[in-house]
Amino acid sequence: MKAQGRLLLLLICFLVLSVLYTLLCCWACLPLCLAACLDRHLPAHSRPTVPGPLHFSGYRSVPDGKPLVRELCRSCAVVSSSGQMLGSGLGAQIDDAECVLRMNQAPTVGFEADVGRRSTLRVISHTSVPLLLRNYSHYFQQARDTLYVVWGQGKHMDPALGGRTYRTLLQLTRMYPGLQVYTFTERMMAYCDQIFQDETGKNRRQSGSFLSTGWFTIILALELCEEIVVYGMVSDSYCRFPPAVLFATC
Repeated sequence: MKAQGRLLLLLICFLVLSVLYTLLCCWACLPLCLAACLDRHLPAHSRPTVPGPLHFSGYRSVPDGKPLVRELCRSCAVVSSSGQMLGSGLGAQIDDAECVLRMNQAPTVGFEADVGRRSTLRVISHTSVPLLLRNYSHYFQQARDTLYVVWGQGKHMDPALGGRTYRTLLQLTRMYPGLQVYTFTERMMAYCDQIFQDETGKNRRQSGSFLSTGWFTIILALELCEEIVVYGMVSDSYCRFPPAVLFATC
């Protein structure tokens, strides 16, 4: 009987200690549980995000080849080079976005009321680089805070082969220290081709299709931006009918 009494006492002590341990653990974890519960009920845009820059390995800098490092943009305005923007009066709305993405040599001076004045990034075709050089003082001297991302394929863009376009970009960075110039990597170019094939069912090379600067700009924006509003990248008849794409703006 004494042995049974001692066993019962040990069992009771074990149960009491287990209960105390469980209560202590719950008390210690309570703040974390409450935080997780509150987070689930907050709107997505109200939830805290991890601060700090991100590495975008699909874009390499000229001349050191390092990846693009920057923080995400909470809101982006992607502005096309289309003449549809004339008379739109959307300049102030575009400039209100945290980041403004433009294409090739689309001008802003003299058209601020319709297209805005700020340029966070410019995505440029390798064939358009000479056109920007014609007004280099504006694009590369005055707008020093703009980041340039150049896309293109073939030997002209190859840094190892000293391609013609790459040499031009290299010269620009020497002329204007601090100028931010990046190129799409070969892997990112292949990824853009794959997205085209996935969306259209056509192989770009076999079908003889050509991707536009607008295509590459949207690909970059999808990586860089949390919210995107696109301006001017619609057909002439788009605004005559109810919009089918909510983030396209005429």
